[in-house]
This record gives sequence, structure tokens and C-alpha cells, in this order.
Amino acid sequence: MTSTTLDRPFLRDAGTSERNKKGARLRASRIALHTFLIVVCLIWLAPLLWTVFASLRTYDDTATNGYFSIPKSLTFDNFTKAWTSADLPNYFLNTLYITIPALVVTLLFSSFVAFGVTRFSFRFNLVLLMVFTAGNLLPQQVIITPLYRLYRLIPVPEWLNYKETLLDTQLGLVLIHIAFQSGFCTFVLSNYMKTIPTELTEAARVDGAGVFRQYWQVILPLCRPALGALATLEFTWIYNDFFWAIVLIQTGDKMPITSALSNLRGQFFTDYNLLAAGSLLVAIPCLVVFFALQRQFVGGLTLGSTKG
Repeated sequence: MTSTTLDRPFLRDAGTSERNKKGARLRASRIALHTFLIVVCLIWLAPLLWTVFASLRTYDDTATNGYFSIPKSLTFDNFTKAWTSADLPNYFLNTLYITIPALVVTLLFSSFVAFGVTRFSFRFNLVLLMVFTAGNLLPQQVIITPLYRLYRLIPVPEWLNYKETLLDTQLGLVLIHIAFQSGFCTFVLSNYMKTIPTELTEAARVDGAGVFRQYWQVILPLCRPALGALATLEFTWIYNDFFWAIVLIQTGDKMPITSALSNLRGQFFTDYNLLAAGSLLVAIPCLVVFFALQRQFVGGLTLGSTKG
């Protein structure tokens, strides 16, 4: 008894010392983690901050003093000049004509397929899902030549007031985005719909709801977080597409906003301050969509994280 009583202060001191060491190691690890995250954030933000800084300087200032110098003055004239000289309003409209229909149809078709393969059991439902998903494994550059030749042969109805074939039409660009983006959306939506209890559709079927009503009024409202996350991603990907625009569209007035930046490049020299201002203007719609759907986007990224 006496020995145990005498040893207790030493045991208490040893426990306190061990806790202090663990606390010190925990604080050191947190400091290291926060330092690493701050450095990574600065690396990612450096090009954007440098673009903003360059867009506020004049060409004469950077040509005389260089980009790595303190500016004599800051101005917003580059934004005004980029907006007017590159005809950005027209290109913004062209982009909306391409992005909005492609986004809506892609999400609609993908939800149709995801609903079918997850809510109905038939022999080829898994094969159908694999076919849609396999489209994402094919590099888009591989099919440039056959797709270009195919677009020269596919006729377009006269009532669309387009050319004779899909080539050099915004409709053709919408269709190619739908074809390539549907696989990824179907894969994400099907995985999310599998987490929705089948008892909901069975109860709706007992109450007399048809297939479309089960899809539209039962399943689709529950998929709102996933649809919000996909809408944010798909809008960004389709909006920023430049590859298919330069391949399938030949008329400059029909091209999307990403191609408008090339109009800011001169024949003999390029005003990179003006180009930086134009790039920031082009990026505004993506920022607006992201902040508008931020809650749904974050919710879609964390789907299933709290499920056992």
C-alpha cells in the first residue's frame, strides 16, 4: 500500500508528460499540414492572381518595365477593350446556344438510362450500363477523322435553317457533347440511384403510379444533389470546350466563347494584358454557375460519406 501510494505521483507525472508529448506531436502535425495546404493553395492561385494583376496593367507599362515590376498605375481599360474588340456578347450567346441544350439533354437522357438500369431487371441492363461507361474510355482525338467525314454526310432538315449537313453547325456541336458526356453522367446517376430504397418505387407502383411518374415524381427529386453536382461539372466542361469547336465549326461567327480569345491575338504581336482581361471575362459564367450551385455541388461530392 505504501509503495503504491508513493509511486502514484511518479505515474501521474509520467502520464502528464506523455500527454504533453502527444499534444506537441499533434500540434506539429497540424502546423505541417496547414503549411502544406497553404503552399498548395498559393501554387494553384498564383496563375489566377498573376492574370488579374496583368489584366490591370497597360501594354506600355509592361513593355517598358516588364511583367515582374511594380506598376505605375492600374486601369480597367483592358476589360472594356476586350469586351468590344473581340465581340464577346455574340460569342457568349453562341456558347449558351451550345451549352444549355447539351447540358439539359445530357442530364435528361442520362437519368432515363440510370433509372432503367437500376429500377428494372432485364438481361442486358448491366451490359447497357457498361456500354455507356465504355464511351468515356475512348480518347476523343481518335475519332476526329471518321466523325468529321460522318458529319459531312449526315443531312439536316431544312426547317432548322442550317446548312445541308451537320458540319459547321451548332447543332452538331451539341450532339457531340451529348454523346461524350452521357456516359459519365449515367455512371454517376446510376450509382446514386442504387442507394435509393426500392420500397419507394414499389409503394408508388402500388398506389397506381406509372413508370414515368415513378421517375419524375419519386426518383428524380431525390437525385437533386447528384444532378446539381453534375450540372456544375458538365457546364464547366462543355463551356470550356475548344477542341470540338475548332474541328466541327468553320464559320467564325458560330464558334463558342473559348475561340473568341484568339481574336485578341495580333498578327505580329500579342497584348497579353488584353488577353488576360479577356480570359477573366470568359471565366465569369463558370464562377457564377459554381457559386449558384455550390451547395448542391458540395453535397453531390459528399454523397454516401455518412452511410455505412
